[in-house]
Amino acid sequence: MNKSHVLFPIIFFFTHFCTNRAADSLCPINFDYVETFPWDTSLCREPVQSACCQTLRSVFGMGLAQYLKDSSLFYLPDANTSSSCMANFQEKLFSMSIPGSLFPACFNDTTEFVNRPSTSCAGIVTVNDWTQRVYTYAPLESSCNGDLTGLTRCSLCVDAGLKVNSYLVSLHPNSTKCFFFAILYAAAIVNDYGPEDVRTASCILGLPLSSSANGKGSNNTKRKLLFGVMGGFIGTCFAVILFLVYRKWDKKKKQDLMHESYVHSMKSRVLPNSGAKWFHVAELEQATNGFLQKNMIGKGGYGVVYKGTLSDGTEVAVKQILDLESKGDDEFTNEAEIISKIRHRNLLALRGFCVTSERFKGKKRYLVYDFMSNGSLENHLFVNDKKQNLSWPQRKNIILDIAKGLAYLHYGIKPAIYHRDIKATNILLDSDMKAKVADFGLAKQSAESQSHLTTRVAGTHGYLAPEYALYGQLTDKSDVYSFGIVILEIMSSRRALDASATSKILITDWAWALVKSGRVEEIFHESIRNEGPKGVMERFAHVGLLCAHVMVALRPTIADALKMLEGDIDIPRLPERPLPLTREMLQMPFKYSSSTSEGSIAMFSISS
Repeated sequence: MNKSHVLFPIIFFFTHFCTNRAADSLCPINFDYVETFPWDTSLCREPVQSACCQTLRSVFGMGLAQYLKDSSLFYLPDANTSSSCMANFQEKLFSMSIPGSLFPACFNDTTEFVNRPSTSCAGIVTVNDWTQRVYTYAPLESSCNGDLTGLTRCSLCVDAGLKVNSYLVSLHPNSTKCFFFAILYAAAIVNDYGPEDVRTASCILGLPLSSSANGKGSNNTKRKLLFGVMGGFIGTCFAVILFLVYRKWDKKKKQDLMHESYVHSMKSRVLPNSGAKWFHVAELEQATNGFLQKNMIGKGGYGVVYKGTLSDGTEVAVKQILDLESKGDDEFTNEAEIISKIRHRNLLALRGFCVTSERFKGKKRYLVYDFMSNGSLENHLFVNDKKQNLSWPQRKNIILDIAKGLAYLHYGIKPAIYHRDIKATNILLDSDMKAKVADFGLAKQSAESQSHLTTRVAGTHGYLAPEYALYGQLTDKSDVYSFGIVILEIMSSRRALDASATSKILITDWAWALVKSGRVEEIFHESIRNEGPKGVMERFAHVGLLCAHVMVALRPTIADALKMLEGDIDIPRLPERPLPLTREMLQMPFKYSSSTSEGSIAMFSISS
């Protein structure tokens, strides 16, 4: 007996064959190797042994593997080609005196070797199809390459083939030939020696070799001794494997219970009226074409965002949370809990969630949002293409949209929500250029009866309010500061922090210097300087500077800022910007005039 009989008893199980003859020109496979390759023909000679059919199928499989290597095609294209190849194969065996009576028992279907994408294996036809379906599965590539003569190397290859078969069948349950496709791919593409090498054929194709090829003598005593030792070794290994499999199964069962408990708890946190849906990971893989790199539209510290299309044609943005073992999982939970509670036209709507744990891909967390066709605000502000420059009405409406979204977060729900990461990249624009505040991964809910939260500082440099950056004191006016920075960015198309200068210049310092020198119009981007009413544009710039004031007491609430922008209340005279910054300066109280005279500037007052 050959060792391949033990390691690979079911390899390449072709269940049917046909003896109908076809024209030689239809078959793309050269079967000359049947006569030259050192396979064990004694299994199919009188007396015929039970392993004969398996051996013949493995011999035919060598030809299919070579065909895959030459043409990149799995199996044969149609029934005529299959019939022709079987006829040619039968002729070669007949010339070697293999009894013709074996064929009705071993092969009886002329279409057995025709690739049917709907049922063969996950719609795979070519090597490129295989690569797209199994692109993340590296063990097959590493385990089935090189010399597979040793028992350990061959076993690793076989195990990798079984695993990738299970993976493909889990994605496409109707598949019936994924294991055979894995064998062909490993022999033809993965292994550098190719399918007609004795080491590849013996292990991957499970083809018994002749005595001369195996380098074995005919000493029956040695053979029996070898089989006895191998039998004992395999029995011991089998017992150990059973024990390890049981432990792994038990561990996996416990992990599944924990995972199910986590998923259940996540579902219970979503408000019943939120409208959020729980997606299956297969739906998201189909929507994003397997999360292809070309569909990636954004990447941040905790996640990657892909564009996708659901089965009903709806375009969505799928955010995959990374770093699940630490902060990433916290961000997913935080964003899922917070955003499921809010519904507003200027906040990015959440369509659903997905929590999954897979054998090959591990733990995955996804958030599914409406797709914003015009991307982020940053994509429109900091561009050199004049055609993409925002008009003054667009900039004005975007600022108002952001203010309304923040006002809802601060006053529209209880307890209030502080976003903590307002910036241009987190403002998304829909097809009508309506702005929506997005990315609630760092958001915090306020505590009842507390004026502020003391928390770990998080956010983006250049947008952080001073009292928050210095002392970790988070209030609604921390968001107002970031909003003021964004207003100035929108008005000027200048970044919050100019890193091109020798010393980094804050946009607030730059804008303040222009206002103090009477050159406020230089804040406006050149493309809009002649578009809108100068008084309205100056009002927006002043509100931006006021919101971004270093002293928290001198900043308006987002509600007052919105009223100032809409002209419902007056804007106080811009106070000086004190330096250096101290805690006392940050905490000085401030109140606004309630005058509503349009166009007038009211004085501000400071009370102790």
